[in-house]
Amino acid sequence: MDLLNAFIVLSNFVLVPAIAYGAQLAIGALGVTMVYGILRFSNFAHGDTMAFGTMATIIATWGLQAAGITFGPLPTALLAIPVGIAACAALVLATDRVVYRFYRAQKVVPVIMVIVSIGVMFIYNGITRIILGPDDQRFADGERFIISARDFQEMTGLEEGLAIRTTQGITLVVAIIVVVALFWFLNRTRTGKSMRAYSDNEDLALLSGIDPERVVRVTWLIVAALATIAGVLYGLDKSYKPFTYFQLLLPIFAAAIVGGLGSPIGAIAGGFVIAFSEVAITYAWKRVLEYTLPESLAPDSLVQLLSTDYKFAVSFVILVIVLLFRPTGLFRGKSV
Repeated sequence: MDLLNAFIVLSNFVLVPAIAYGAQLAIGALGVTMVYGILRFSNFAHGDTMAFGTMATIIATWGLQAAGITFGPLPTALLAIPVGIAACAALVLATDRVVYRFYRAQKVVPVIMVIVSIGVMFIYNGITRIILGPDDQRFADGERFIISARDFQEMTGLEEGLAIRTTQGITLVVAIIVVVALFWFLNRTRTGKSMRAYSDNEDLALLSGIDPERVVRVTWLIVAALATIAGVLYGLDKSYKPFTYFQLLLPIFAAAIVGGLGSPIGAIAGGFVIAFSEVAITYAWKRVLEYTLPESLAPDSLVQLLSTDYKFAVSFVILVIVLLFRPTGLFRGKSV
């Protein structure tokens, strides 16, 4: 019985949150890895692209709520995601036409594109703060829990109760749908195959008659969709604050690099590696150990390796280790 209670505590505070967070990072990392794999630069504006798409979704959600339109037990924001994707797509396509296309035509080295994307990042961040402000914005509605701790305790008779929030369940389901749709698109459609060919060998793809500008446009459209979906899922599960999305850039890049930049499968794996590492290292293990160890060995301290304030430091350390010892990542993507 004690082991079951320990597992429930572990599920509540490590397994379930890490799975949801990992799915959010994985979708975000897919956007980063697509830009790197196809457009060949590290897009430092990706976190603020997520913030902008989420902001547009929040505004559309408020409009739907004001009109009395809801999605029943599900968050109304799910109905507003297409509006957020459209707004985000318009922004990134305009940015590419006005900014990135010029540097692409000059065939500048990748580090110049990185510096340019940092400038774009600050512009996106400013736009988001001007429109919606710098404060927390909560936009979740609908049912709060798939199963509450009290209901679980009543069903099982265990001392500990398992609680799974609706947003955590939605995150996992949407992530699976997005990943399946993306892999189907890349592997089964002519456009997807063109994108993969362009990523593998740009010169050969051009000789084969592939239109590079069309590949670029489709890539940005997919990136806008991935960024908006990842941002909305993160905002629903936690809260929305523009600066938080700026901070998310580090774990998202860490996920993409750990998995292997340019590898979609690696981005997904890297997202879960980073999520479980962050959650496990910053979790206080005292309650789990109280159930699993004899009373005489039960710890008095929290048994917490790092405070939650330093969770992004975990991503940074993992990122540095991977860059030092395996720069191509777990799935042998492009080296950084």
